[in-house]
Amino acid sequence: MGVIEDVYEDLDTDVAYEEFEAAVEDKVEQMGGLADEETAAMLIAHELKDGEADTIADIEPGMDEVKFLGKVTSIGEIRTFDREGDDGEESEGRVCNVEIADASGSVRVALWDEMAVATEEELEVGDVLRVAGRPKEGYNGLEVSANKVEIDEDAEVDVQVLDTYQVEDLTLGASDVDLVGKVLDTDSVRTFDRDDGSEGRVANLTVGDETGRVRITLWDGKADLAEEFEPGEVVEIVDGYVRERDGDLELHVGDRGSLERVDEEVEYVPETTDIADVELDRTVDIAGGVIETDPKRTFDRDDGSEGQVRNVRIKDETGEIRVALWGDKADADIDLADRVVFTDVEIQDGWQDDLEASANWRSTVSVLDGDAATGGSAGSADPADSADAAGDETGLGAFSDDGGSAGGSDGGSSDADVGSDDAGSAAVSGGATGSGGAAAATAEAGEVEFTGTVVQAGEPVVLDDGRKTKSVETDANLRLGEEVTVRGTERDGTIDADEVF
Repeated sequence: MGVIEDVYEDLDTDVAYEEFEAAVEDKVEQMGGLADEETAAMLIAHELKDGEADTIADIEPGMDEVKFLGKVTSIGEIRTFDREGDDGEESEGRVCNVEIADASGSVRVALWDEMAVATEEELEVGDVLRVAGRPKEGYNGLEVSANKVEIDEDAEVDVQVLDTYQVEDLTLGASDVDLVGKVLDTDSVRTFDRDDGSEGRVANLTVGDETGRVRITLWDGKADLAEEFEPGEVVEIVDGYVRERDGDLELHVGDRGSLERVDEEVEYVPETTDIADVELDRTVDIAGGVIETDPKRTFDRDDGSEGQVRNVRIKDETGEIRVALWGDKADADIDLADRVVFTDVEIQDGWQDDLEASANWRSTVSVLDGDAATGGSAGSADPADSADAAGDETGLGAFSDDGGSAGGSDGGSSDADVGSDDAGSAAVSGGATGSGGAAAATAEAGEVEFTGTVVQAGEPVVLDDGRKTKSVETDANLRLGEEVTVRGTERDGTIDADEVF
């Protein structure tokens, strides 16, 4: 056996020996005697290995040719076009795009002319293909222009292809995904600049079903769909494709996909962490009844833009915690006695060494249907049981330990002295706690008296009595840390102070 055959035997390649031998002889001739047959054979072998892709994720634009294995997850329609030949004569060309996936991801493969026609007769979703072709950057991302494809009936690729998916069925690389879920949260449309100078648009919403939840990313022309739906509605995602971001799977919707309102029942019951069990620097899901709400506040970021934050305090059967709602989350329609689920919140250091939950762009905020329920893990509280346990009491009293009116915990609020963005990493500062505590007594209808420590001296002034915070409109010149009593009319959570002493 010669040296060329020895090198060829060590190769795992579909290239015939005759083609390999001819390539080696051409290489020897090109190098003008600078390489013998063995060296030339090693060079050709190296070039062939460079084209082998272990997974679809290894494919990159600019490779001369790649060979890979994948499962067909969707087959497009055959399209025709006019092609001009070298002799100037026009002919009709054909192309068919198929999505091929493995466990690492998916890629669009363009099949031309005879191969395109063959897809209609021979190819089915679920088939495993061996593909050889040239990768390039296409309009919708990476695609491979196929030179050769063949069905491999013996190979197996671990990718599910289902008619209808649930959240737990989603796997990286899946495409042509249809999924029905309940809308849990929505975001506004955002714009960004692409590398080619064009403007892109993107929006997100989160949906859940009985198996879990997933973030939906809507691109460009589909982005406006995010603003057409409200939490609690049931939607169907059509022709989505699965990508990964920060370790989490997301379902993306592009030009081919859509989002539609459907008349179906979908149950979503989140698995939440008890408030007593949350730990610093962890990301968790929590749920509870709202026992305290603060007005929304705005602040200036370091880049000159304006941010916003709102604090609420929730309680479950094990404890209570303050939740800081940043950005669009601050606009969530949350009222006292609502039962709310917060997902993907970051547990951070709050004021007075209390732990605090931060709801940022990745979080979802969902107000559960029905009357207020006692705190506890999601799915464990029933409104009727709550009323019985509290002596038929409803509203805030249902959340208190003694059946009386509910109050916050000891600890201050997250009053914002913020210099960074609202993505959950912003620093939050407060002031000293009032020693007197006490205080809100109704003097007459609509008039209150409140004693607390000044934790924000701007407009509005914010007082904290160790249990709750109050915004105060006043012309008085107050200092941070000063303990004062205000008396006046309270409207929408803000006291218009007639007296300050």
